Amino acid sequence: MSEAGLLVALDVDGTLLHEDGSMSDAVITAARKATERGHRLMLATGRSWETTLPVVEELGIDPEYVVCANGALVMKRDAEAPGGYRRHLIETFDPSDVLRTIRSHLADGRYMVEYPSGYRRYTAGMTDWNLENAEEVEFEGLLSEPVTRVVVVSPGHDELEFLKIVEGMGLHQVAYAIGWTAWLDIAPLGVNKSTALERVREWLDVPRSRIVAVGDGRNDIEMFEWAGAEGRAVAMGQAPDEVKDAANEVTGSITEDGLVAILTSL
Repeated sequence: MSEAGLLVALDVDGTLLHEDGSMSDAVITAARKATERGHRLMLATGRSWETTLPVVEELGIDPEYVVCANGALVMKRDAEAPGGYRRHLIETFDPSDVLRTIRSHLADGRYMVEYPSGYRRYTAGMTDWNLENAEEVEFEGLLSEPVTRVVVVSPGHDELEFLKIVEGMGLHQVAYAIGWTAWLDIAPLGVNKSTALERVREWLDVPRSRIVAVGDGRNDIEMFEWAGAEGRAVAMGQAPDEVKDAANEVTGSITEDGLVAILTSL
């Protein structure tokens, strides 16, 4: 990295991608120009690797590392690996207790688990998710193996109702975050975007003052606290208030291409 270059960690949904999955030309252009100026852009997302790689490709960046599954998976660039990346760091947990706890509160919930290989199993009704490299199973079929991630959807609740239900569950065994629509994304205890990004920072030998992080969700709060301690933590304009409070800057919303202003300022 050049002396002037920054390590820039970008959330995906609500930061790069609109709700319909599109990315604006202005964001793509700004990202490529920032890279040309010597900054190192990377992604830090709750998504699986399989749904993150197309975003890396569309954005036109070539990061050394990519953080997926809210920090439970870090991919490393490797020309010999399929897609040009290999699994470099994997964190797992036993999902059985937490799944049973959630099911006792959400009888009509829909569930998906992701394994270290990227393979997923899900219960009936997960129709709005990319289900490639996945199989539908009964609920008990989710409980048998360690996973990197659990996703829970409750179609009958809006986000505020879902938050109240989650707060009453007492999920102390794992870290969890609500996505920008009503789903629960669960990672191993003590694992989040910031823990993975700190590993990346150390591997790349980047000073803490040379960090920029941009996001919009509750799963970005720890990342903001980490980045903002010495660097820049930027919340998108549509982020919930508690997410904005964790940042030290707020930019425009996703519909205003708020990320462009930040990338241009680097």
